[in-house]
Amino acid sequence: MEGSISAQRDTSRKQSEAARAASPRPAPLPVSSTQPSRRSAPQSSFMFREQPACDPVAAPELTSLVNSAAQAENLNPFLVREVARQESGFRPCAVSSQGAMGLMQLMPVTQIELGVSDPWDPRQSIEAGSRLLRQLLLRQLLDRYHGDMSLALSAYNAGAGRVDQAGGVPAIPETRNFVDSILYRLLPGTGMALPGLSPATLLNGLAGGLAGGP
Repeated sequence: MEGSISAQRDTSRKQSEAARAASPRPAPLPVSSTQPSRRSAPQSSFMFREQPACDPVAAPELTSLVNSAAQAENLNPFLVREVARQESGFRPCAVSSQGAMGLMQLMPVTQIELGVSDPWDPRQSIEAGSRLLRQLLLRQLLDRYHGDMSLALSAYNAGAGRVDQAGGVPAIPETRNFVDSILYRLLPGTGMALPGLSPATLLNGLAGGLAGGP
């Protein structure tokens, strides 16, 4: 595992250096509300260049990291855990086909913006990913997306620019599965994605009712 992570750290450094060049960002477009969508049971949404050559983070360590980061950002730890599950399967050496890295699948530009020096470090990845989720939930969800949870999650996975350009959840299979899978686990057994899900559900205002587990 150490050899794999070491090799991917070299790749990460090269990509991070390239990413420091100005990255074009699409201008925001008006966002329309999305309609509830039928969905099936969750499936993994991450798409790796190759199967990660490392084991998932051990459950006790993962729980400690998730709880600490969630508390620091005033997030529901269930959300942080589910994003990590969908993004990397809890594998710290995961690299997506688009170049996102680590447990929370942070792109090189995002790593720079969030001050991540080692994307393969589980603690840095979870803490940075939690900060990003908090920003999206407060700024994107409450302000830009008018309380639409599916759009906020889409922005985390595909980027706010793509969400704005699409005027809703982008027609990207990975992103649609990412959104539906997390919402399915947030509301198990409902069979429906609820774009209007209260922001309090994903912040630390929820008084139980969410299914946890590894």
